Amino acid sequence: MDRASAQPDHTGYRADIQGLRAIAVGSVLLYHAGVPLLPGGYVGVDIFFVISGFLITSHLLEQLRANGRVRFGQFYARRARRILPAAFVVLLLTVAAALVWYPPLLMKDVWAAAVATALYVPNYFFVLADSDYLAESSNPSLFQHYWSLGVEEQFYLLWPALLALVWVAVRSRRALICVLVGIVAASFAACVWLTSAAQPWAFFSLPARAWELGVGGLAAVLLQQRRRVVAERWAPIVGWTGIAGVAASIVLFSSETTFPGVAAALPVLGTAAVIVAGETRGGPTRLLSARAVVLIGTISYSLYLVHWPALVLPDALVPGPLPLWATLLIALACVPAAWLLYRFVEDPVRRAPVLTRRRARVTLIGAVAGSLACLGAASAAYAVVDTRSLHDARAASGTVITELPSGTDFVPDNLAPDLRDARDSLPEVYDDGCMRGIAATDARGCRYGDPDSPRIVLFGDSHAAQWFPALQRFAEAAGYSIEVQTKSSCPAADIETLRRGAPYPQCAKWRDAVIDRINADPPALVVMATYTGAEVAPGTANDQKAWDAAYGLTLDALHAPTAVIADTPDLREDPAPCLSAHLSDAGACGQPRAIALSGEARKAEVSATAARGVPLLDLDGYLCDAEQCPPILGNTLVYRDSHHLTAAISADLSGVLGDALRPLLPAAGR
Repeated sequence: MDRASAQPDHTGYRADIQGLRAIAVGSVLLYHAGVPLLPGGYVGVDIFFVISGFLITSHLLEQLRANGRVRFGQFYARRARRILPAAFVVLLLTVAAALVWYPPLLMKDVWAAAVATALYVPNYFFVLADSDYLAESSNPSLFQHYWSLGVEEQFYLLWPALLALVWVAVRSRRALICVLVGIVAASFAACVWLTSAAQPWAFFSLPARAWELGVGGLAAVLLQQRRRVVAERWAPIVGWTGIAGVAASIVLFSSETTFPGVAAALPVLGTAAVIVAGETRGGPTRLLSARAVVLIGTISYSLYLVHWPALVLPDALVPGPLPLWATLLIALACVPAAWLLYRFVEDPVRRAPVLTRRRARVTLIGAVAGSLACLGAASAAYAVVDTRSLHDARAASGTVITELPSGTDFVPDNLAPDLRDARDSLPEVYDDGCMRGIAATDARGCRYGDPDSPRIVLFGDSHAAQWFPALQRFAEAAGYSIEVQTKSSCPAADIETLRRGAPYPQCAKWRDAVIDRINADPPALVVMATYTGAEVAPGTANDQKAWDAAYGLTLDALHAPTAVIADTPDLREDPAPCLSAHLSDAGACGQPRAIALSGEARKAEVSATAARGVPLLDLDGYLCDAEQCPPILGNTLVYRDSHHLTAAISADLSGVLGDALRPLLPAAGR
């Protein structure tokens, strides 16, 4: 993201702002390195937003005061020289490194994210990908950190014109403040609403983040004609209070915090307080102006750019997560790497006479050329990888479902589905619109088969939907129809969960509506399944007792014969990318049974069903042997991601599922 010049003309150099930058980049760096004492380190980006809003607005106000207008060409050329050279260099180096070391199957994602970054819209790429920045992911995008750069670039397109329009129209500092307050308030309201309604839009989009830069802009307006806004005797208190707010958010926030939402106000206002308090004796200025702190602040932009791919790429090369000592060593190595990037790319290009002494169009043409170069390099890298075979030269025998199966120890050339198609191996309920979305609360459901036949209700979240191919094959042969009642990220067990870190009230409403529908017209059987790794809401105990009660509430509420399918293995990491890098060693991408089938919620399935005499259909013995849960059985890929079955293996399991269900059903009418 842009770290605008730390020397706004009207205030002179402020070392304390460099110190704030150091806090921001340091918190992000250590958070991504996995330091447990800084679970809210992601708020460093919010600190950066406030600083950028302050410095850019200060610069624009100086132009307006001196010239009565904004020289847009010069402004955008200056921004381009400041932001793009280092960003393009890191992008190109990251693509090159991914071409050499990254799992081939992930290169399409690398290409798509690189293209979005080169076109200045990475934040919306992650919105459309429904990304969850705060969730642990086995394969995070190498360009995920560029989202904040996209927000700032889009902000710079609109902010100068807005300030110039207000300035020319009213030439009133009070009117300008009123306009900015209105923008900040509207954006903050959108942020709070979207955090609950559509969290990726709240996290990554400009409308939901503009208020943070706008708060920095308000600080600039307040300081425009005054050396000090806060009385000198109060300034140290305001400054230290701001530091305390920033520190509290870094230490007390976590991935479970509903964010950004209202919580983001703490680091934002804390940063603004430090800026408005100014450099004052007795305040945090001395701390923020220490030589080592200022050095980190000076290279903060380069450090922000290099740290993420430096941490993610090695993680893709070794099985399992990197130990803390390794990530800390990588984080430490990022500092000299960032200094080199600053010393030989960022700072020289920003000051290059060949650009600064020529018309703005020269820089802007160079920016377009840089974008095109990045697009070309990313596309070429993807084209190279796309020609590679993602399978071994051998075929595997057809899949035979047996107990305690032996996994195929290579990626066969007759694998079904192919690794490139793994993510799309979905039950047809997704294409039919029968997998209810986040906003849905009604129990309309979908009916498959003869509507006059007795019905089986499939009830739960995506871990229920994954059984549709198996259940459909059995139901058609046995003379039953299927009613599908499934909803994304909404467990059948009555437990309060989150969706993308945000409250999910639609889940409980939908669950209650489905139970009411079932009780009003009881089916022959309810088949229930739930993902046992669901993210529970804060204050909800994520232990066996809580899950036992949650299953019990649902089972007790259903007034129809019910069976529960035990949750399937969770490999913790998506096996398909791993397999693309281990074509002759598929076993490296499996998971020990003790890990894949662990968890308090799994134990609760057993205890809650046993206490009520509800059948628990445990088919995991057909997916795992005594020690391992392999990713390939015969010539069938078992998982489409870390914990969902492919439609192919689900269909293969129809026989064993049918054998488990048949004793629970009356003979179907013909």
